[in-house]
Amino acid sequence: MKCMMEDLPEPLLGEVVKRITRASDRKSLSLVSKQLYTLEAEHRDAIRVGCGLGPATQALKSLFSRFPNLCKVEINYSGWTSSHGEQLNKQGLCMLSSHCPLLSDLTLSFCSNIDDSGLACLSGCTKLRSLRFISTPAISWRGLSLVVVGCKHLSILHLVDCVAISIEEWLVYLGRYGSLEELVVKDCKQISQYDLLKFGPGWAKLQKFEFEINGHYWLTAPSDPSYVAGYPYSYDICCENLKDLRLAHTVTDKEIGLRYLLGKCKALETLCLEYVFGLDENEMIALFQSCGNLKSISLRLMPLHFYYEHDHDFRTALTDDSLKALALSCPMLQGVEFTFTYCSPDYPTEIGFTQNGIVTLIQSCPIRALVLNGANIFYDSGMKGLSISQSLETLELVDCRSITDAGLDFIIQAPCLSNLTLRKCMCVTDKGIAALARSRKLESLTVIGCRQISQEGVLGAAKSVHYSAEVESHDSLKGMKMQRK
Repeated sequence: MKCMMEDLPEPLLGEVVKRITRASDRKSLSLVSKQLYTLEAEHRDAIRVGCGLGPATQALKSLFSRFPNLCKVEINYSGWTSSHGEQLNKQGLCMLSSHCPLLSDLTLSFCSNIDDSGLACLSGCTKLRSLRFISTPAISWRGLSLVVVGCKHLSILHLVDCVAISIEEWLVYLGRYGSLEELVVKDCKQISQYDLLKFGPGWAKLQKFEFEINGHYWLTAPSDPSYVAGYPYSYDICCENLKDLRLAHTVTDKEIGLRYLLGKCKALETLCLEYVFGLDENEMIALFQSCGNLKSISLRLMPLHFYYEHDHDFRTALTDDSLKALALSCPMLQGVEFTFTYCSPDYPTEIGFTQNGIVTLIQSCPIRALVLNGANIFYDSGMKGLSISQSLETLELVDCRSITDAGLDFIIQAPCLSNLTLRKCMCVTDKGIAALARSRKLESLTVIGCRQISQEGVLGAAKSVHYSAEVESHDSLKGMKMQRK
């Protein structure tokens, strides 16, 4: 093999090397000969290093010298302890900047020694387009400002658990002069949803936006300094190019904040709203009616009090009217998730949707993937309604205590169903799984925390089977993070 490989013209050999993507395979290839060692290094464009690399500065210098054409670098110190030795510091970032002229994508995770002086080195990476900071506690708005001014082609920025970063002027600058297309902000306690509205004209270029805050967010929600009771509430924001929007764990009531975006989006393809307080159903219906390209929607809801002139409700914010708008206005919808938490099974009206509303939506749109989580209003008869869907390929049932073996008998009749997940479905037994096995149509089956289903019962029920008897925590099942880092 060695002789055959080395006899190939170098350009063709280079194409072969580029098509080998697994790191272990490329490492093995580089040990075959000096030529392949050199060629593999020249064509390596991505690298990921972590705690095992030390001392960091010298080791990185060696790596960057060997791989001169790196475009993507990820440095991740998750799980680091002092026994692992020195972490990356300012000198390491300066070396990265000087040795990687093609660097366009950089991720720094759990890098506690990186501070603003180190970010000054990054400002020289003129080709940098994607930058992700994850749990980097020592960087502040000052260092970030240097990066956004120096890296003029920056189009992707992720800030996750960056406790010292506040908005100040860097976001205003990016909004006016930058070309940011993707912005993700999670658990940055000095950045509120109202601060992000300062992005101004930058919203017009943005295609993906995520904002998430965890912990007891409804108890410590900041106020909007621009809100004045009794006056029209508006921002000069245009976001008609926004295709992917996710808002998680935010309070948007009288002080609308980021909920204002929902009235301005017309190009959405993916929408995730997770435990957003203050959703207005009329606004949501108008959003669905204007987003004909919507392909995926995830709604995670909990019941709230709604007061009327002579009455009040305690339910989730949206009703079947929203589902009807989705069915009529979003013909490209393919992925749906409905998660309900803190909804009592004894009071089904705490969920604003009905079984009929959900079934009608699935039958009206080409839904290929459906997740129902905590849907106490969904019964075996609803599974019968789903079984006539001509598009449904993947179904995940989580904490659906009203679904029994009879429901599985119905759903296995769905013509395209090939992937099924059951998590904490306590009324499904081995008998229902046996019906799946007899059908011989499932490609994959995942069963987690279903106490009446045994490991022996799932054997042979699908080509690929994953089983765990462990019951997941409430926060894990519902996608909640009540404790902040």
